Amino acid sequence: MKKIFLIFLLAGICSAQDTSKVIITSKANVGINISQISFTNWAQGGENSFTWTLLGNFSITTKSEKWTTKNNFKFAFGRTKLGTQDFRTNDNEFFIETVISKNVGWAVDPFFSNSIRSPITTGYSYKTKVPERIADFFDPGYVTQSLGFTYDRVKGIKSRLGIALQEIFTNRQRKFTDNPATKDRVEAFKLETGIESVTSSEFKLMENINYKGSLRLFSKFENMKYWDIRWDNLITAKVNNYVNVNFNLLVVYERKQTLRTQIKEALQLGIIYNLI
Repeated sequence: MKKIFLIFLLAGICSAQDTSKVIITSKANVGINISQISFTNWAQGGENSFTWTLLGNFSITTKSEKWTTKNNFKFAFGRTKLGTQDFRTNDNEFFIETVISKNVGWAVDPFFSNSIRSPITTGYSYKTKVPERIADFFDPGYVTQSLGFTYDRVKGIKSRLGIALQEIFTNRQRKFTDNPATKDRVEAFKLETGIESVTSSEFKLMENINYKGSLRLFSKFENMKYWDIRWDNLITAKVNNYVNVNFNLLVVYERKQTLRTQIKEALQLGIIYNLI
């Protein structure tokens, strides 16, 4: 299977020799979202709070008559402070993805993809008196290769389905990689094979309001009753060229993390700058 992925990747690289016209499109922006409330001599209760999140979104697409290569890089890192407490990390992830597809004249196109996802730095759970370290850079880290077919004939919607290899790397958080069958050791690496489906969409809801979403599903061949789900939604209302109001809803379900559905919701004022 890995050899097949390598051959497909090399074929994508060789497509640079395609003599047909190549069209390159790119997009890059960075921004910061801020939420703040402050009290002075306030008799109705409450605590000062301040939250900031730094965001980045970069993409470049190279398209010829036969080949299309899409590269995406996203990151988010944020911290929050409540009252006299120290700053706490509340957003902490980066994501890199490359998708190579070939136009073969069918309704769907064959593709190869590779993605990397990891926390940026140390993250803690604050449910106990002493904060518990639950994440760090590549602890856990996910690298996924997928080979299958993609469909993007509908404006605003892109979907792909393929056979996937998912490698999980850990350091301290070995509950994500440990094999219960090996009682004498606790593994720091785990390889999973299964099916991956990714559907992304982007629509203009109103003149100054955009929606962008991504739904990823992954299931292991050994137990296809359970699926990992990651559904990321972002609604952006543009105030002017530099100020946005953002509403983000992220829904995650991964059994190896917790049996409960995880939900993150954020409504923030954002300052954004388009690099390209």
